[in-house]
Formats: sequence, C-alpha cells, structure tokens
Amino acid sequence: MPNQQAEVVTWRTESAGVRVVTMARPPANALGIPLLDGLMAAIDDAAAAGDTKVMVITSALDGFFAAGADIKHMATIDAAAFTAYGDRMRAVNDRLAAAPFLSIAAIDGLALGGGLELALGATLRVAGPRAALGLPEVKIGLIPGAGGTQRLPRLVGRGRALDMMLTARQVPAAEAYAIGLVDRLTDGDVQKAALALADELIGASLPAQLAVVRTVDAAGDLPLADGQRYELAQEQQLFEQGEAAEGIAAFVEKRRPRFR
Repeated sequence: MPNQQAEVVTWRTESAGVRVVTMARPPANALGIPLLDGLMAAIDDAAAAGDTKVMVITSALDGFFAAGADIKHMATIDAAAFTAYGDRMRAVNDRLAAAPFLSIAAIDGLALGGGLELALGATLRVAGPRAALGLPEVKIGLIPGAGGTQRLPRLVGRGRALDMMLTARQVPAAEAYAIGLVDRLTDGDVQKAALALADELIGASLPAQLAVVRTVDAAGDLPLADGQRYELAQEQQLFEQGEAAEGIAAFVEKRRPRFR
C-alpha cells in the first residue's frame, strides 16, 4: 500500500530495490510547502529504510510533472519568507541529488521552473512525447534559483542553457533528448519506461554506480589530472571495501553477483 504520510506525495515499493514516489497536488503540482515537505519525507524515508536502489519520481496529474514554484504563495510573502522558501526548494533538490540511491524523473507533460529544477536533481530523466521542459523565471523578473542556473549548463552546455533561460521557452521532448536534457525518450507510458530503466540499473553494484555519478560530476569541476586522481581514489575505495570482490568472484564463478 502507498505511504500516506504526506498528503500530496505518496510512495510505494514497486519491486525489490525500486521505489515510486508520486506527486499529486492539483491542478499542476506547484511546488508549495506541502509538496516540498512530502518530497523530503519520501527521500528521507527511502534513505532511512536502506532498501532503495532506484527511486522513480512521477506525477498523478495528467499533463504535468510539476509546473514550477507556487507563485500564489510567493505573492503573499516578504523577503525573509521568500528566502526561506527558496532554501526549502534547494534543500529538496540537493537532498535528491546526494541521496544514497539513484533517481529517475519520469516526465510526462510540463516540467517548468522549479519542476524542471527538481528533475535536474535526479540522476536521470525519462520523457514522453507530451513533455515540455523550461525555466521561464525571467518572465516574472526572477532567475532559476533552486539549482537551475548551475545544473542545466552542466547537462546541455552554456549556450543551450542560456537560450532556454533567456527566452523562457519550453523545449519539446525530442529536442530535450537531442541536447542531453533528458536521457531516455519514449513514445509510450513514461512511468513504464522509467521502471524499465530502473530494472536495468538495479542489477549492478549501487556503491559502484554512486561512485560513477560522483566521478562524472567531478569531471565538470576538476582539472583532468585532479579528476583522474579522484577517479583512482573512488575505484580503490570500492576494491578495499570489498564491493568489487563479489563482482569479480561472480564473474570467475559464472554466476550473478550478490551486490549490496
């Protein structure tokens, strides 16, 4: 049964190692405090349980992943409350990006503003033909303030990121896939496609996969020589902690590995 701890966010175990988190805050999954608190609770619960290797984040609302920040809420708050609200959005995205499991954003419909920033915090993104992605904050005199200006150019490059943010345009699914903003494109059910990707991921070593993510992310921040040293340290750690021992033994014995 789905967990109902947070009214607008529910989560369930789909299969061994795979957890599905569903957002449902009509009409468009605006990222108000209840939705942000629900997402944080879902991530914290999965991390505490220790049984999640892949989290799939999806929406119960037709045509929307998440339409962005809660503009109605922003219209009623002062500068201090605005800062606190932005901090909460960033905290959720950063928590997702640093979670001890992989994550997939299943995008079917609009992922705009804070909704796209949430998806950028996930490890991977899967989109359907109805998906449209954008960071339109300049239209209301703001910038993407929950990681968008930092994570988007790391995925698509400076020029494409500026094109999206300065024009505030919505990028259709096919273009998003072509520029590397989404990682898988499907013509069918987006959640099924995301779960299929999750099934591909759970057969490998999670500590090794997380190390891959860390080293790839470091490639954007470190000089090549420093990045190679970091890569070596990550690989050595996996070997010394015994994670590689099971994989190597399974290969030699011609059996499936029993990873943590």
